[in-house]
Amino acid sequence: MLSVSSLSLETHGNDSHGKNADGYRGSTDNGFDFTKLLELKPRAHPTIETQRSLDERSFSELLSSPRLRSTLETVKSSDCLDGLVTPSSRSATNTPRGTPRGTPRGSLNTPRHSFEPHPMISDAWDALRRSLVYFRGKPVGTIAAMDPTEESLNYNQVFVRDFVPSGLAFLMNGEPEIVRNFLNKALRLQAWEKRIDCFTLGEGVMPASFKVLHDPVRNSDTMIADFGESAIGRVAPVDSGFWWIILLRAYTKSTGDHSLADSHDVQRGMRLILNLCLADGFDTFPTLLCADGCAMIDRRMGIYGYPIEIQALFFMALRCARHMLKPENGGKELHERIDKRLTALSFHMREYFWLDHNQLNNIYRFKTEEYSHTAVNKFNVIPESIPDWVFDFMPMKGGYFIGNVSPARLDFRWFAIGNCCAILSALATPEQSSAIMDLFEERWQELVGDMPLKVSYPTLEGHEWRIVTGCDPKNTRWSYHNGGSWPVLLWMLTAACIKTGRPQIARRAIELVEQRLSKDGWPEYYDGKLGRYIGKQARKYQTWSIAGYLVAKMMLEDPSHLGMISLEEDKKMKPSLTRSASWPPHRF
Repeated sequence: MLSVSSLSLETHGNDSHGKNADGYRGSTDNGFDFTKLLELKPRAHPTIETQRSLDERSFSELLSSPRLRSTLETVKSSDCLDGLVTPSSRSATNTPRGTPRGTPRGSLNTPRHSFEPHPMISDAWDALRRSLVYFRGKPVGTIAAMDPTEESLNYNQVFVRDFVPSGLAFLMNGEPEIVRNFLNKALRLQAWEKRIDCFTLGEGVMPASFKVLHDPVRNSDTMIADFGESAIGRVAPVDSGFWWIILLRAYTKSTGDHSLADSHDVQRGMRLILNLCLADGFDTFPTLLCADGCAMIDRRMGIYGYPIEIQALFFMALRCARHMLKPENGGKELHERIDKRLTALSFHMREYFWLDHNQLNNIYRFKTEEYSHTAVNKFNVIPESIPDWVFDFMPMKGGYFIGNVSPARLDFRWFAIGNCCAILSALATPEQSSAIMDLFEERWQELVGDMPLKVSYPTLEGHEWRIVTGCDPKNTRWSYHNGGSWPVLLWMLTAACIKTGRPQIARRAIELVEQRLSKDGWPEYYDGKLGRYIGKQARKYQTWSIAGYLVAKMMLEDPSHLGMISLEEDKKMKPSLTRSASWPPHRF
């Protein structure tokens, strides 16, 4: 149980309710290629040509279609997919963790889309609304899980990363208030002093999670924030700040409301995050150095160094912040630093983290102990360190960003979030994005199996498991973060599929989820090589499993939703290849 005395607190009485102070004038955001779509909300009956399915047409083709474009331009920003939820769902938002009132499940107003609404949709919305957390009478997030049979631990808290799919679901359904409240509350928590034992964390660190306690006697709410001082392993979250920026951009694009992003406090919050991760140091790489347990994989799994998940999120957050950050108060200087970092980071990731059959063959033939700028094997990787499974796993057609690159160590494992995020952020080139999708199709059983989606592949076992995980009993082979299957990743897979013009892959994955997920009680994760077994320690009614399904479903129904979470390639981001800054040598 959390100790209140050791944590950061915020207490407010309900009688001291204050007004919203975000009264700043919005500005036009012209930085993205999805501008037309993002100013619009989906309509219940999108007019999409039925002669060609989305399987045969890329998202770019859809954007260039005169018929679809003219249809989308007439849609009002207040429209939403009402047919996908119970008619009474919005009236339930003010009922704390209660079952929505209204018409029965069978009375859904069914729109004519590519497929009929599944009964799981109604169940998912009911469960998602029961997970709402309120602070001073306003919804500020969703708790991680609502399993009544298991000890809550910190699953009764609002996690920043966990709320992202919930926030996207509410945005897609035309309910942005909870997302705005969440963004403001997380921002306020960022401003608190963050101390672990005798050490103070950087100003820009966002909380991993927060919990709301209600005192019925004093009629007051108290907020308890965790910045890592209570987390398993005591590791601060690196990804929380990135997810916060990405969700802020999604909110702005979905609603057209720039007042939040333009407000003084939000601008300051973004600058703090950026200053923290763009700070100069001893590192010679543009990637971000991180400890184990700093992201979704929050236990020791050997991802220390430069994990692909953090690098992809870092890249995406930089691009989102670049277009929301105003030039005042040091913003112009940050723009320049961001542009330089994005150029260097994109080159580094595409060049050194990318693996396909040709590159694997090159590494296999590496020479070692090379010196100077002419070295081909720049990280001095020993070819004998390549694990045997990679040669069998790598198809002739396909590729992916490997898990980690550092001196003499390449982590060849495949990680879902990093690769999907690389597609959505345009960190991956169009060719690399297509190759990642090819890998999904070529290695469907290994990466998707019976329950999408493997968080990592392959598993650590035996002596390697004991050394890398510290004999972690929760991360045994094909379980939890060690090769477990996580339904929440369905939304990222679906978004990547739509962006690359492969929605048939997403449909196939969604069909698998709809066979079991609701019947199994919306588990947190599944175990086994194919994901056939409910995780041995998995919580039921895991909120982001529920929200991930809803987001995937709504996004596939209306691809225009993709724009709030996807970025197009920046044609200007072409790195100039030069020698290191220390060249030429100086004579003394």
